[in-house]
Amino acid sequence: MTSHRRRSLQLPPSARRQRQVFRRRQPPRWRQFGMGLLLMLLGGILLFGLMQLPERLDTVLLLSTSLAQLISGLRSLVLGLLQLFGVVLLVAVALLSLLLLVGGAVRLVRSLMPRPRQQRPS
Repeated sequence: MTSHRRRSLQLPPSARRQRQVFRRRQPPRWRQFGMGLLLMLLGGILLFGLMQLPERLDTVLLLSTSLAQLISGLRSLVLGLLQLFGVVLLVAVALLSLLLLVGGAVRLVRSLMPRPRQQRPS
């Protein structure tokens, strides 16, 4: 018999090397240096501003006031949720009582109605 030749999947030569579109390029050195200086300058300005804060306002008072407001807000939220749960519970009990009343009335009416006579098989 003839020899069976296997065909293998071969990629075209252009697909074997990495495409330039997806390759990440490094920015120029002067841009990296400038961005580094700019970031350090912004960080220093922010740090200097933060160091000036205690002189301008009472930080401890600000912190304690904000924590007190947060705690009172959370307390109000929890109380509101508890009240809402209570209202939902009351509505559920009211609906259950109405359902029980209707079911009892239906059974009472059914019990008072005459039953049809069953025919005896002869």
